[in-house]
Amino acid sequence: MNTLAPSEHTVLDFTIGTSGNTIARALAHDAKTIATEIQRVVVAAPQTIQLSILGLLAEGHILLEDVPGVGKTLLGKTLSGAIACDFKRIQFTPDLLPTDITGTTVFDMKNSTFNFVQGPIFSNIVLADEINRTGPRTQAALLEAMAEHQVSIEGDVIKLPSPFMVIATQNLSESHGTFPLPDSQKDRFMISMGMGLPSPEQEVEILTRSQYGMPEAAPVISAERIVEMRETVKRVEVDAKIRQYIVKLAGQTRSNSAVRNGLSPRGGAALQRAAQAWAAMDGRAFVEPQDVSEIAVYVIAHRLMMQPAASISAQDAVRSAIDETKVPS
Repeated sequence: MNTLAPSEHTVLDFTIGTSGNTIARALAHDAKTIATEIQRVVVAAPQTIQLSILGLLAEGHILLEDVPGVGKTLLGKTLSGAIACDFKRIQFTPDLLPTDITGTTVFDMKNSTFNFVQGPIFSNIVLADEINRTGPRTQAALLEAMAEHQVSIEGDVIKLPSPFMVIATQNLSESHGTFPLPDSQKDRFMISMGMGLPSPEQEVEILTRSQYGMPEAAPVISAERIVEMRETVKRVEVDAKIRQYIVKLAGQTRSNSAVRNGLSPRGGAALQRAAQAWAAMDGRAFVEPQDVSEIAVYVIAHRLMMQPAASISAQDAVRSAIDETKVPS
């Protein structure tokens, strides 16, 4: 988390008689409460937990990519457990159908009518477990829901509940029976990150907690409060110089010879919203350049299409773009 002290800065009041910084500090307090509850269950790096909360507050979706058994599913389940909201887990398999996610119409013989039965997508938080183990057709069923927060069923558009968020996991070490996510779907995820292997001390803590059964998170905040926090994030001030910084950063990814397709304008907008949430979680009502640079790898890397013969990774390409982009004063 950013530890810089708030500097002198002109911000807009969020509500009459209440400064934006006061509201941002209240948001930071509630975000810390959620993080504390998650840490009671999940043994992971603090930044990993903070980034998962960032995705929730920035109205983004999260893709957890790592090897099996490091806690991806547990993190997603625990985040939802810390919030008093509807939660559904979908285990993706090769035979999963789109209607298994969105729902379908069922004929009522008694009344001779067709009734729509909602699928698990109609929840506040949806855990799409091992998303790459199902086919592209079923993966595509998530696209409209993730992008528009709605689903289309037989010509009718049905809105999803608010707040809404998808947390997807995929195991990178498995290739047999998997279907790589298309770039268009990866672009719908605001944050992509791995859990990483725990340190020996953390692994001992995992064994200690699991000796008598893993603990479960208890709701510490309401879904209505999450909606309010999301509105607060939208009002975090972004100076014109910060927007120019994001645009120049995107330009650097596009000019890198190792990158075939750089950051899109939609990706730039996602980076801005994520930086707003990162600043608010630090108790500030304005974005600083460090907010952008600290989260850039997690927001940008999975959106880049690298050249087949590229000698660097997408993460390295983002870090290079950060180093080569002048930071505004």
